Amino acid sequence: MGRRNGLMIGLEMKNLLFHFSIALAVVGCVAPEVQQTKFIHEVSSQVKPWTSETFESTEEDFTFAIISDLTGGERAGVYSTAVEQLNRLDPTFVMSVGDLIEGATEDLDQLKAEWDSFDDRTFQLNMPFFHLGGNHDLTNPVMLEYWKERFGPLYYHFVFDNVLFLMIDSEDYGEERMLEVNAARNIAMKIISGELEGTFDESAYAAMEESKVGGISIEQQAYFQAVLSKYPNVRWTFLFMHKPVWKRNDELGLGSIEEVLKGRPYTVYNGHEHSFSHRRRNGSDYTILGTTGGYQNPIDSMAFDHVTLVRMDSTLVVTHLKMKGILNEKGALPEGSELVR
Repeated sequence: MGRRNGLMIGLEMKNLLFHFSIALAVVGCVAPEVQQTKFIHEVSSQVKPWTSETFESTEEDFTFAIISDLTGGERAGVYSTAVEQLNRLDPTFVMSVGDLIEGATEDLDQLKAEWDSFDDRTFQLNMPFFHLGGNHDLTNPVMLEYWKERFGPLYYHFVFDNVLFLMIDSEDYGEERMLEVNAARNIAMKIISGELEGTFDESAYAAMEESKVGGISIEQQAYFQAVLSKYPNVRWTFLFMHKPVWKRNDELGLGSIEEVLKGRPYTVYNGHEHSFSHRRRNGSDYTILGTTGGYQNPIDSMAFDHVTLVRMDSTLVVTHLKMKGILNEKGALPEGSELVR
């Protein structure tokens, strides 16, 4: 076929497609590719902190799921079980609150191996997954740079179906302070392992605000204040962070962002404490999630493995599901899930 003939056929096909799209519009049909975008973001890096932008079509409502901490001594098989259970529950996408790998290292080979292990399991999900870093994932400057190379920004936002999601980095308190905190953490870990005398509660690390509630830089606060100003009329706003930065009362806390949140419906989720709790603050729900495979204090009755489902309907419907109660068609947990608690 000559080049001219090929071009003519191509033009004819374009004309046919054009008239077909006009016909669809006339009868009230809209082709999927020109439907209003449900997923909006401003992440410009080549790599993204999510696994996919392919979402299952939704009607008037959608449901997303949340997983919590895997670390502090991850129990093998628990997160893989959660992935299989989430596929059965079929949310539109899955969120995280950080501490996804054991981390706390500057060994790039070790970091790659740990992230490969996590991602290999996460890619078994049938829906998109959104990464967020915790102190195990972002312990030192080396790990921060590795995150950026693998996932892009340390904090970000997106809008899905007119619902705003703020993904907050709670380890954002400057490189110099991060090095101080990491040095104190290393000593505390040696106390826990018995290499040094003393108790963890008496360590310098345990006394640091950053070890308990983290911190948010002024720059990051300004970023989210601008995002909130840009989206004043969304249906709902969700804040995700690893540490409960809302417990911090100085300039590195959540206070300046909470000021902008006044007057709008919002909900806050974080992890880090490996124990479930809920409270009302500023007229909104603040929930600290339990674990999805991380270390649990054996005498803490609120330390359990769970996933959370949040349904966006005319009202917000939140359901916390203990993994022990999510059973397959045989009435059992998936194979290999003996350590689920």
